[in-house]
Amino acid sequence: MSSYDATIRSADMDSATRKLLAAILPKVPLMARVVLMHSFSLTTPSRYLSLRSELIVAVLRSFLQPSVLKPISSTQKLTMRDPGIKGKMWVAKTSSPEIETIEADSINSVVRGAIDDMLEPGAPKPCQTGFRMPDIMPVEAEWTGFRSDASSDSVMPNIPEDEKFGKLMEETMTKTTILYFHGGAYYLLDPCTHRPHTARLARMTGGRVYSVRYRLSPQHPFPAALIDGLVSYLTLLYPPEGSLHDPVDPSNLAFAGDSAGGNLCLALLQLLLQLRQPAGSGEATIRWQGRDVPLPLPACVAVNSPWLDITQSSPSWEDPEIQLFDYLPPSSVAKDKAPPPCAAWPADPPREHIYSPDSVLAHPLVSLVMAKSWAGAPPVWMCTGWERLASEDRWFTRKLAGDGVQVRLEQYEAMPHCFAMVLGGIPEGKRCFEGWAGFISEHVVGKTGGGKRERMPEAQIKDDKSMSRSGSQGPDETAVPVPVPVPGETRFKTVKAKSLREVDIPTDELTTMSEDEMRERVWRRVCEMAPAMSREKGAKL
Repeated sequence: MSSYDATIRSADMDSATRKLLAAILPKVPLMARVVLMHSFSLTTPSRYLSLRSELIVAVLRSFLQPSVLKPISSTQKLTMRDPGIKGKMWVAKTSSPEIETIEADSINSVVRGAIDDMLEPGAPKPCQTGFRMPDIMPVEAEWTGFRSDASSDSVMPNIPEDEKFGKLMEETMTKTTILYFHGGAYYLLDPCTHRPHTARLARMTGGRVYSVRYRLSPQHPFPAALIDGLVSYLTLLYPPEGSLHDPVDPSNLAFAGDSAGGNLCLALLQLLLQLRQPAGSGEATIRWQGRDVPLPLPACVAVNSPWLDITQSSPSWEDPEIQLFDYLPPSSVAKDKAPPPCAAWPADPPREHIYSPDSVLAHPLVSLVMAKSWAGAPPVWMCTGWERLASEDRWFTRKLAGDGVQVRLEQYEAMPHCFAMVLGGIPEGKRCFEGWAGFISEHVVGKTGGGKRERMPEAQIKDDKSMSRSGSQGPDETAVPVPVPVPGETRFKTVKAKSLREVDIPTDELTTMSEDEMRERVWRRVCEMAPAMSREKGAKL
């Protein structure tokens, strides 16, 4: 590094430090109050959380529920800052290919047809309400894998991307490939912000992760991200000439994501199920790289705190007790406050929701709780906490089980949204990653027998602080034991705080809401959010 480069980097670090201090200093009184209350066990969370965890949740809550909102474009820029690549990970950057116009039109036509086919009977087609299909674009992604000979301070070698990928593959111990979609409410964050977590999944499964830089809203509303997800899946299955990777067998491939990324995983799965229906006993195909290729399903789907109801209509969104444990704001905050105008928002044409046009807010590929059937889906793993999304997550697992899908739910007592990613190396977080990675390994390596060896337990990885922004498992810690489930078993569990004791959740206690009641709640919320949108024919209030 030249002295000039070093000077520039130092200046950037100084600027970042000043911005961090400017953000944190106003929170000092809040932090002092939390410390005092926790020390005397005067808060409900203090019975379940460490002081560090309660502080993190309180500070995050204050950032996400500010008295004055910032413009969306500035918030996007802040949350997409690339921290650089260092530590025990290989990252090779790549992209899906340029797609010719005829082929792009074909993909758009297929997706648009599925959107229309899944509408309520008698509902106006989106094209009649100003809905626009996006252009098909190359989709960037990051191949992420474990780097065993690195320290937490090791930087990425300055070598070509194909050489980085070769190094990554040398350390890949199983055939597991994870197609990963990051969270961020569909308008924030990036694969660069999720590298510690995708690297951790790669390490624990012995595989590799393909982390997708899908297009963000509000600049690119639904179905841009869904189409990017489909293009990324096809790129893995049928790589064009010159790709870094060989074709991936779908039996070795898992979908994974967190929050909005969990929504995208399941939306892509529902799209595949829909596209496969007309084929009947035949093989569903799509036009890709100049030929008709099959549309198989992945081996499994594993999602962390998935956002399944875009309208935020479920009871936990307004439950005052949830406010004690989660940092996400209640749905009423978004309704009562609007960010200042900027280049990204308000949208043109105008709409009420950042992610979705008003005409499809209740569409099954947007709010997944509206999907009529998940029959034929591969096994699904899901975790949630005592969080705003808990009601919809619990309801959804019952829906999956009722449709004959093997599903596993782990609800973590007193934990906030995506706790395993934001609270660092707490026991609950380690247990969550063990369950997450373990489920993927069970349905890829365990089912196919295609791995070189079993996945790597957390306790066998030394000098691992680079794998989590909040401090992951250190060299002297032991792996959290995870009960080995019976293959093919559907299970609903509560994982107790601190002790990690597991308690069965009876199926009939997952939720009291029927499908009709859930649909009714979603439609009520849609009409509140977008009063100008006419009710779909046949929908009940």
